[in-house]
Amino acid sequence: MSLEQQVSKGIMEAMKAKDTVRLSALRNAKKYIIEAKTAGPEVTELPDADVLKIIAKLAKQGSDSAAIFTQQNREDLAREELAQVAVYQEFLPKQLTAEELMAEVKAIIAEVGATSMKEMGKVMGIASKKLAGKAEGKDISAKVKELLA
Repeated sequence: MSLEQQVSKGIMEAMKAKDTVRLSALRNAKKYIIEAKTAGPEVTELPDADVLKIIAKLAKQGSDSAAIFTQQNREDLAREELAQVAVYQEFLPKQLTAEELMAEVKAIIAEVGATSMKEMGKVMGIASKKLAGKAEGKDISAKVKELLA
């Protein structure tokens, strides 16, 4: 079952369970999936990689919003955002630990044969594609800089 189908199934289950937080989060994800399908050439179903990008983006936006709400002493809104982020996390692959990320980036650097910061672009291009959804771009970038410096 594709990720898009899992989101649709999750909407149905949330409606039956009367889980408003989950329903709201999944409907929001479905909205962005439908927009992505209609934006380009006619596509009947988005590839899982594209759906993952959408869900990861929504999870990051929710986390950022929760941080802002917390700074502004709006714990009620922060809790709501974090509850939706938790729903998105269920669909995302497990995030890499710092050690796993270090090992992956080392392997990519060895694969590319990079030796200096001048070749960071090559390494980041491959690392971003290979580690999409498993680690945030800023974390990948920091590890690449650390290892190439």
